[in-house]
Amino acid sequence: MSDFFKTVKGISQGLYKEKMSKFISFAEPVQSADEAKAVIKKYQNQYHDARHVCWAYMIGTDRSEYLSSDNGEPSGTAGKPILGQINSFGLTNIVIVVVRYFGGIKLGTSGLIVAYREAAVEAINAGEILECHEQTTITFTFAYLGMNDVMKVIKSEDLRIVSQDFDNCCTMTIQLDADKAEPLKKRLTDLGGVSIL
Repeated sequence: MSDFFKTVKGISQGLYKEKMSKFISFAEPVQSADEAKAVIKKYQNQYHDARHVCWAYMIGTDRSEYLSSDNGEPSGTAGKPILGQINSFGLTNIVIVVVRYFGGIKLGTSGLIVAYREAAVEAINAGEILECHEQTTITFTFAYLGMNDVMKVIKSEDLRIVSQDFDNCCTMTIQLDADKAEPLKKRLTDLGGVSIL
């Protein structure tokens, strides 16, 4: 499994027209299937007057969680071509939604596949593709007296503190690149008095 993955930086929009049908496409970065489903629902609500709102998403650095929907189009003519473009670009943690306004002329199976594929490409190309490093969090406790030593490690590694609670026994959660987690855990526990949760 790679520690790097590609996704889109932000929301991007594309447009593809074919025989008076309009295909408005959106690509958005997401972190989970639930987030992807919320994005899909947002576009379904926003474009409730559209004939079809088709979509596909892929989640995770191993790209193992994915789903697509033809939303009433003939089976395999919308969701799969959208998902195919996510795969072609090697993207993950992304949802692509394509809204179709029917223009009165049927496109046929091959025409629909091309239209949904091209609409997905338009949305991807309109945005910026980022190469990201897989992140993880570590939560640990330590005695208040060990604060200086812990903070030296945090600063030397340039880590992002997600949450902290300082009392006699302090708790801290930090975010870091996944492949640096094990060496950092060792550095922290080597200080003495640090317990990884």
